[in-house]
Amino acid sequence: MNGWAPPPQHPNAPCVDSTPPLRVALTLPPWFDVPPLAYGGIESLVADLADALVARGHEVVLVGAGVNGTSARFLRTYEVAPSDRVGEALPEVLQAAWTSRYLEALELDVVHDHSLAGPLTANGRRTPTIVTTHGPCTGEMASYYRYLPGDVHLVAISESQRRLAPDLNWAGLVHNAIRVAAYPFQARKEDYVLFMGRFVEEKGAHLAIDAARAAGRRIVLAGKMREPCERAYFEAEIRPRLGGDTEFVGEADTWQKRCLYAGAHCLVFPIAWDEPFGLVMIEAMACGTPVVALRRGSVPEVVRDCVTGFVCERPADLPAAIDAVGTIVPRACRRHVTRHFDVSIMAAAYEDVYSRLARAAAEDVPRR
Repeated sequence: MNGWAPPPQHPNAPCVDSTPPLRVALTLPPWFDVPPLAYGGIESLVADLADALVARGHEVVLVGAGVNGTSARFLRTYEVAPSDRVGEALPEVLQAAWTSRYLEALELDVVHDHSLAGPLTANGRRTPTIVTTHGPCTGEMASYYRYLPGDVHLVAISESQRRLAPDLNWAGLVHNAIRVAAYPFQARKEDYVLFMGRFVEEKGAHLAIDAARAAGRRIVLAGKMREPCERAYFEAEIRPRLGGDTEFVGEADTWQKRCLYAGAHCLVFPIAWDEPFGLVMIEAMACGTPVVALRRGSVPEVVRDCVTGFVCERPADLPAAIDAVGTIVPRACRRHVTRHFDVSIMAAAYEDVYSRLARAAAEDVPRR
């Protein structure tokens, strides 16, 4: 790990673009600051999106909890984000009601909702509402999206996610992204394998330990372990596997995460579910670190097999892939993320969706 520190935020000078400026509201769940100090993928992504949209000349209002670190106008709900209450229903519902009251007083071209309960308040709103489906589009979640008002438009974060529910009211597909310049590139790697993610069974930390051990590599484990289900999984599957070749560092903050990514031999991403995206994959590759992952969900869309890492069919294939990571060129990983998953690309794609739906609303034509 090196002493890298993140660069200052990019200037917010508008770029020259043919898209007329839009008035956009970005709405968030209540759980974390914007951006978060540690865990909080949605808040991190929306913070970058807000800054990028402001830089493109749009008027952006961000509704969220806690501390605002973006260049957008901020309308605060909770003074202190209730991070210790993640999973409770009331903060989510209160956030939706609070946000709805804020939105009523604003003149907007589009509302871009990133929360769970917020879309329920969109019925009858004259401003088009776009919802990014950050979670799975199966089971009850798919039913929820189907029952939303017809003027709520969904944006998928991967093609694999959209394929699971092709009948939903999709307005487009926009891959998640990061501000690549904020991630340190490191060509010379250290000897450890990295697992970064929540400690739950579907993220596969136990598989990552087993694979690293079979490959003769030490592993560093970092991630969120706050909720009862996370602690139970850790005690049942992770603690019995800890040893001299495993290092548990807990929930890393932003600086620690980027240093861990940069130094790792590879990131192991052995998911046991159809992950809609997986932000940790592009964060690692931005640092020049290859990804070794199982072929589930969005993995084949994000990792370029044999170029930026290895996409494996079975957990038993992971150790050999970890051994083969030395053949991956770190600069190719960085280049791949810059070309496909930089925040500038995500902002332009959302800008297209916003403009299309705002024009349709102004013309009062069907927008499905």
